[in-house]
Amino acid sequence: MSTLQGKTIVVTGVSSGIGTDTAKLLRQQGAHVIGLDRNDPMLTLDGFVKADLSEQAGVDAALTQLPAQIDGLANIAGVPGTASVDLVARVNYLALRHLTLKLADRMPAGGSVVNVASILGAEWPARVDVHKALAETPSFEAGLVWLARNPVPHPTCYQYFKEALIVWTLTQSQKLFLAKGVRMNSVAPGPVFTPILGDFVQMLGQERVQADAHRMKRPAFSDEIAPVIAFLLGDDARWVSGTNLPIDGGLASTYV
Repeated sequence: MSTLQGKTIVVTGVSSGIGTDTAKLLRQQGAHVIGLDRNDPMLTLDGFVKADLSEQAGVDAALTQLPAQIDGLANIAGVPGTASVDLVARVNYLALRHLTLKLADRMPAGGSVVNVASILGAEWPARVDVHKALAETPSFEAGLVWLARNPVPHPTCYQYFKEALIVWTLTQSQKLFLAKGVRMNSVAPGPVFTPILGDFVQMLGQERVQADAHRMKRPAFSDEIAPVIAFLLGDDARWVSGTNLPIDGGLASTYV
């Protein structure tokens, strides 16, 4: 029997790409899935909350509509680096963090959080002290204040906040695990065939994309990312916490 049977899992970004395939797989494995997205879903769910994750007020409004107890959270929602720096910061990092900490309080021991980062966050060690400082800001608003004092350049903002997400996951996960028995991990996909793949090509530039093309067989399909997220949400991964797991067809290994 699936170790997800009967669990209630919240999936953000449920209405497209990795979020949709993850929700489908979780439901196939017996989980109750509640989706969050700014767009209406095109799949069967056990519940859906329309949410604007670009504002703390939007996250707080969504929280009032979610159950008093859940077992897992898959943070899949995100905007591409072609969006403004402010929007990338809010959706891909600050809102995710705020939602996670609030929902972790609703999870029993054995709960699990999976954050979708990116292979583009792989250079986090080069900026680890900066990312740790941002990770220690105590709230959404405090994070905005910190970022106003430490501005992020637009061309690399997507990479920056994926790095920041990995560092936040690594540095905060053990606090959650020791205090509540809730695990938190991140996954780092390489390129994936999703509606925003074109934005990534635009963001990185054709030259960089062509230069890296020989490093991989092809971009992933979103249903190749979903099973790893599902594994980390389930009880079979009960001793996996504080990791960042690449799901990239070996792409990261080619930089060694």
